[in-house]
Amino acid sequence: MLGLKRYQVIGASMGVALLFPVLALAASGIPTSIVPQDCSGPDCSCEHLIKLAQNILNSGIFISVFMSAIIFAWAGWWFMTGRSVGNSGYIEYAKNVTWNVVIGLVIILAAYLIVDTLMKTLTTIPIWTSICS
Repeated sequence: MLGLKRYQVIGASMGVALLFPVLALAASGIPTSIVPQDCSGPDCSCEHLIKLAQNILNSGIFISVFMSAIIFAWAGWWFMTGRSVGNSGYIEYAKNVTWNVVIGLVIILAAYLIVDTLMKTLTTIPIWTSICS
């Protein structure tokens, strides 16, 4: 398959599969405020704390996907300039940056999926905010 090794194809397939939940999350956009609107000082409850944690997680994933797209473009620029100039150092640098970003995204998305699965399994309630009731 175009000179790609088997583990590279499998790794790329898993990376694409892990991106699907993030694309759905990114479609909803970054939360408008991190702290829930109806929480003010001592009136905050357990539900507000869980909503705050959800907002932080969603914002972090949104920002990481956005930043990884920028870094992918930057690595692509280094790859293309390395090809045009004939400098193999640029190409190696671009490949290393690309793999580091892919590994970072897989770690972030896997952590999110593990936390989400654990919360749904341990609480048997699909919405985390109803844990406190």
